[in-house]
Amino acid sequence: MGSGKNGTFDIMPDFNQWAIMVFFDAEHYPEADIKTLVGKFIIGWWRFFKADTRYFLLEPYAGHGTWDGQSFVDPKNKIADPEGKIAVLTRATIRLSRLQHFWKAVPKTADQLEANKGFVYSIGIGEIPFIKQATFSVWESIEDMKAFAYKKMAHQDVIRRTRKESWYSEEMFLRFKILRENEPV
Repeated sequence: MGSGKNGTFDIMPDFNQWAIMVFFDAEHYPEADIKTLVGKFIIGWWRFFKADTRYFLLEPYAGHGTWDGQSFVDPKNKIADPEGKIAVLTRATIRLSRLQHFWKAVPKTADQLEANKGFVYSIGIGEIPFIKQATFSVWESIEDMKAFAYKKMAHQDVIRRTRKESWYSEEMFLRFKILRENEPV
């Protein structure tokens, strides 16, 4: 998937940064490593271009919504928040009639992201430019993430407007335990 500049989704793509997301059933790949999951071609591509890579092995533990009709968390299976770092994926399909409202609201929220206590990393990614957008972020703790998501006025305003003005035709919010990160490729 393509990505936006400055660690968030952006109207301008960053052609030097890309994302690959691989979803798999751990029961079928209990010892899965990055090479098994992305394949030789991608590994060769990274090596040829001397790419810096960032790798996370995650387990979803809470969330709601769907991605192309697919749900990744059973809402009946309540799991306690993990200790330490967590990852979050927010993803939405933006209604064509709401694109202008969405993109006007992005800078206010995106500009606040890095200044937050406990913020570690983020990348804005998209399957279809401008319409299907996601943000993947890593936080030092669930409390730090919640402080940004639910206490920052700009973010609260965007959440309120997305619901009131029905910006999305589909949305998903997932929280993950970080099982491994930055495994060398």
